[in-house]
Amino acid sequence: MKRAGELLKKLNKAGFEAYYVGGCVRDMLMNRTPHDIDITTNALPEEIMDVFSDFHVTPTGIKHGTVTVMHSGIPYEITTYRIDGEYTDMRRPDSVRFTSSLEEDLIRRDFTMNAIAMNYEGGITDPFGGARDIENGIIRCAGEPEKRFTEDALRILRCVRFASKLGFDVEPMTAEAVHRLKGGLDFVARERVREELDGIICGEACVQAMLEFSDVIVQIIPEFQPCIGFQQHSPYHCYDVWEHTVRAVSGAPCTSPLLRRTMLFHDIGKPQCFSRDEKGVGHFKGHAKISAALAEDIMQRLRYDNSSIRDVSQLISAHNDRITSEKQIRRMLSRMGEELFFDLLDVKKADNSAKRDFVVKETEEFDEIARTARRILSENACMKLSQLAVNGNDMISLGFKGREIGQILNRLLELAVDGEIANEREVMLEFAESEMKNR
Repeated sequence: MKRAGELLKKLNKAGFEAYYVGGCVRDMLMNRTPHDIDITTNALPEEIMDVFSDFHVTPTGIKHGTVTVMHSGIPYEITTYRIDGEYTDMRRPDSVRFTSSLEEDLIRRDFTMNAIAMNYEGGITDPFGGARDIENGIIRCAGEPEKRFTEDALRILRCVRFASKLGFDVEPMTAEAVHRLKGGLDFVARERVREELDGIICGEACVQAMLEFSDVIVQIIPEFQPCIGFQQHSPYHCYDVWEHTVRAVSGAPCTSPLLRRTMLFHDIGKPQCFSRDEKGVGHFKGHAKISAALAEDIMQRLRYDNSSIRDVSQLISAHNDRITSEKQIRRMLSRMGEELFFDLLDVKKADNSAKRDFVVKETEEFDEIARTARRILSENACMKLSQLAVNGNDMISLGFKGREIGQILNRLLELAVDGEIANEREVMLEFAESEMKNR
């Protein structure tokens, strides 16, 4: 903040107003460390560039009044006070008009807590009561909620994200507008939706936010609609599918987007495969496979990267698998890899955290499984093809061709993982040679 303060002082010295604005002010008022620091001023873009002529300056968004100033290797965005024009695409203003009024600039912002300006001495300008709302834990639109949300529909998701991240309540008129105008999210770029969704599910207060605004989640992921209120009729479960999902999300570390995404989608296929036995008990046979397929489709639609999609799908596919022996541990370590295997144990813990109390006690079993897996790994057990004592060239020398090479190597790996043969070159060559003769 010291370097940013030097920029404010430099603008003041040149005769201009200058303030910190937006999220960094909110964070400072909440005694949090600010990350992105935005600066606003009544200086026009050309005047900003003139004031900082001895700095590296880039007119990154000069059409909208934004200039980026590099100071000590850190970029700072400085934007002229402005009034936005119409938002015909529900994303960006068609035009902007510069203004000399700080209050006119603040009113165009989304929420009161983000519509506060602070000078370099810490004095604030707060025309909409944002500081009071922060103190009371309230999310409230700056101005009319309908206008704010129709200007940029992504603000609807931002509202839910802030509720999830900060644990704030959404003021009734703002909440009503969120529910009523959620259809505008259909016109928002999928990449922007994805980023906000990640923010929602990674919030420490995600349970309250996701339950209160489940209709907003359904708007962007319609596949969740059947999960809302779907009773599981299971002795293991005390929540419907949606509430179980939300609480399982909360049960995963909030610092791990991978695990939280996995928990979000892990049971999404349950309504499709629900059945009840003669005693009325609910069952969801095959739901892991269906949930994994749905997760892949949804994540592709939301433009997640292929690696994330693959890992989430693999974790969901295995989340319901029982691990009852060391052989299974070895096989799963081999199939999934070390990192994803331990992620799977965390997935199982998160899943159980959202079930009845007696199920939660299984967590001790997962800890024992983790200890066994670490022991196996410490013994440098053969878990992947690259660890085999033989390779493809060895198989070629024995007469294997084409696909046969991969098939025999994978067979050798299976046997080594299961401990049925030693991972020793002579032993493996002898086995492979025998397979060649008997084929």
